[in-house]
Amino acid sequence: MNDTSRILRRGEVLALTGLSKSLMYEMRARGDFPSPIRLSKRAVGWYQTEIIEWMASRPTATKENLQ
Repeated sequence: MNDTSRILRRGEVLALTGLSKSLMYEMRARGDFPSPIRLSKRAVGWYQTEIIEWMASRPTATKENLQ
C-alpha cells in the first residue's frame, strides 16, 4: 500500500483541510465533501486520495480576489 491510499481518521482530515468538524459534516451532508467509509461499528475514515483530490479541486484564494 502506498502513502496515497492510506485511510485518514477525522483528526487527520481536519488538520489536512483546515476545516472544523461541524463544517466538514455540513459540507458532506450537502454533497460538497467526500463521504467517509465505515471502518467498524463506531469508526469511519476517508481515503487520503479522495481528500487530496477534493482539496485540489477547491478554488484557491489570491490576494486580488480577497480584496
